[in-house]
Amino acid sequence: MATTVRRSTLTLPAAPLGPENPLPALRAPHELHVPAEPDAAENADLPPAMARRLAYGHLRTLLPVPRLDGYTRERTPTALDAVVIENDRLRATVLPGLGGRLYSLHHKPTGRELLHVNPVLQFADFGLAGAWFSGGVEWNPGATGHTTMTCAPLHAARVPAPDGGEMLRLWEWERLRDLPYQIDLWLPDGSDFLYAGVRVRNPHHRTVPLYWWSNTAVPETPGTRVLAPAGHAWHFGSNRTLHRVPVPEAPTASEHPADWFYDLSDGTRPWIAALGTDGHGLVQTSTDTLRGRKLFVWGQGRGGRRWQRWLAGDTDTGGYLEIQAGLAPTQLEHLPLAAGTAVSWLEAYGPLDAGPDAGTGDVEARLEAALPRERVRAAYEAWLPAADAEPKDILATGSGWGALEVLRGRYDLPGTPFVPETIGEPQKPWLELLLAGVFPKAPGDDALPAPVLVSPEWRELLETAGTYDGNEWYLDHHLGLAQWDAGDRAQAVRSWERSAARTRSWLPLHCLAAADLADGNHARAAERYLDAVRAQAEGTSPAGVRAALAREAVPALLAARRPADAAAVLGTLPADVLARGRFRLLHAQVLRARGDIAGALAVFDTGFTVDDLREGEDSLHLTWQALGDGEPLPEAYDFRMTP
Repeated sequence: MATTVRRSTLTLPAAPLGPENPLPALRAPHELHVPAEPDAAENADLPPAMARRLAYGHLRTLLPVPRLDGYTRERTPTALDAVVIENDRLRATVLPGLGGRLYSLHHKPTGRELLHVNPVLQFADFGLAGAWFSGGVEWNPGATGHTTMTCAPLHAARVPAPDGGEMLRLWEWERLRDLPYQIDLWLPDGSDFLYAGVRVRNPHHRTVPLYWWSNTAVPETPGTRVLAPAGHAWHFGSNRTLHRVPVPEAPTASEHPADWFYDLSDGTRPWIAALGTDGHGLVQTSTDTLRGRKLFVWGQGRGGRRWQRWLAGDTDTGGYLEIQAGLAPTQLEHLPLAAGTAVSWLEAYGPLDAGPDAGTGDVEARLEAALPRERVRAAYEAWLPAADAEPKDILATGSGWGALEVLRGRYDLPGTPFVPETIGEPQKPWLELLLAGVFPKAPGDDALPAPVLVSPEWRELLETAGTYDGNEWYLDHHLGLAQWDAGDRAQAVRSWERSAARTRSWLPLHCLAAADLADGNHARAAERYLDAVRAQAEGTSPAGVRAALAREAVPALLAARRPADAAAVLGTLPADVLARGRFRLLHAQVLRARGDIAGALAVFDTGFTVDDLREGEDSLHLTWQALGDGEPLPEAYDFRMTP
């Protein structure tokens, strides 16, 4: 059959994503995959270039991206928009509305599914922005961690492929780094390999930190072997430090979650394969630019198994591991992308049968026979001109942020049109600033604040903006966000103090409280959180604001040893909010802090589910431990991933 690209629908039991968190994310999330000491330049055990990259480009905040923590674990059958790419050998299913995730890669001649296919769409707090889901191939631009784009809709279109067939183009504007990117997926006629051409561009007049990893989830069965062309790897485990070690014989037998970054020598063909005991499996290879290769395992311990069931909607899918490919040797590094430049490469995904006892050399020989290295290079060269082809047949629409940036910067980005028609309500306040030089009016008490922009270019516009009468406080609030994101924290606090003096809004009060918390000033943070909660209660803010403020305020009040005030804040929440697992846990913590151990234990005995439990979060077992009855943590609450 001729290669086709067509719309389709995938129906899954799916949890709703829910609303965005209305509070600006002034702190980067606690990320397990960031080194314990990111400034590793003085670490003599690391190559100097690696040490420099480890110390470069880490996030100060999540701004301008909002947190996504409004999902639940209540799933209903949901029709998801999909695009199917198919030839007579492979069928690839892509979800453009969810980060362009490659959900399935089915090999027709053998009837094998090459990827780990999640039977549900269940979000969990693993991503930089919160919500994330497992399975398939995830495209990760941005910064160390699961991309903020993982649940975002991408632009998608059908375009001509380099061989004259059809190709699916996905593209968007990644907001953490302000970089446009594209992914072109196609199946050459008769090919057993899906090609992915990727390009990231920096249209700015400044260097920007660059990060990319393509994460592939594959089934993990007893005896699954992962092979890559390296004898050593950089191991990254629970102590969050890198150590160069020989590649272990059986890394999948690890008890706890761990990363192995394969140390590929210069000139080595980059590839990684996951094979079952019969020697069948998936291989991923690429052009040399995408040099990093990694294995992630959940481990055989109770916590890792528990997380895998949790991500699959409490079903037993047999487990999975991830084989990954990135621009740097490890996932902990960022590269500089110079102003006005771009980086691009080609990836290929397909089946491999290497025999049950094949070693690394055998696998590489089989790969070379199935897909010669020179063919991958030639396919990349043939794709580069096609990468600029203007899409005509639009299949899906992403956000309007790229269109706003193109309008502001007057960028020319062939192949990835960010058209003005995609500018919507989230972008309109900033469009007014851009076109009229006036910052928009503040939202009323019953409306959510405008989305945030914090890049140097938008900060400059904020610094020179006019305002409507009585709106100066709102301009100061947003200027403070841009200053905070840039690391100018003292100036940000001054802007928020100026804002708070001009308004009764909770917005600048929340930012001042979060700033105090970041500085370790727990007493003043507690007082300011209370001020923000009171200011919010005086207005008519949406219910989501009240819940989000309480979620931050209660832990801050407990840290300041003010459990009575923490209880009072919880008491302002409606019953449906208090019934959520996160607030049940906070209630137990407040009871414990007030000396009511029996009451706190009763909360655990009644049972609750923290829908947005963070990867590596220790609040459940630490709270249980603090109750001090000596009983082991019940399995339902055991998500521990470290020794």
